[in-house]
Amino acid sequence: MPDQRGTRDADWGRLMRAGLAGDGRAYARLLAEVTPVLRGIVRARGRSLPSDQHEDIVQEVLLSIHAKRHTWRPDHPITPWLYAITRHKVIDAFRKRGSTLDLPIEDFSDELQADAAPEPLVSRDVDRAMGQLDARSAFILRAVALEDAAHAEVGARLGMTDGAVRVALHRAMKKLEIWGRGSR
Repeated sequence: MPDQRGTRDADWGRLMRAGLAGDGRAYARLLAEVTPVLRGIVRARGRSLPSDQHEDIVQEVLLSIHAKRHTWRPDHPITPWLYAITRHKVIDAFRKRGSTLDLPIEDFSDELQADAAPEPLVSRDVDRAMGQLDARSAFILRAVALEDAAHAEVGARLGMTDGAVRVALHRAMKKLEIWGRGSR
């Protein structure tokens, strides 16, 4: 005597064959009988999905069964075919959701703060660009633009007026701009 699953598979297969032959009542009965079973599979496989999505997935499964019913081979068991469609629809729901988690960033603010490390290529590029300038212009540019020193302070160290430091800084930046265009 076949077990309950074997009997169920044989009954569902008979109903599907009749439905494929044009028996609408048999097809409706098949869908009515498989729906609770499919709903249980969706709940089990999609337990980490929001529960309000479970019924949507069941409906997608039923639509797929209807759309792909011609792909079922009547000489094969129907249950694995139904389960495969259900499994794939649950997987599709996970894909649609994505693999992201929504977590408030405020919860991680302490862990996210890190010391700003200099980019390794930036210092190389700055050194390379500074190499295009004379020593005084490079010193002015480094002190004012990179170290945020005051113009008057840099001028005092070099024996220059505040205005002369500004002019020298402007000329150094222009030279780097021209060099930068030429090095591309």
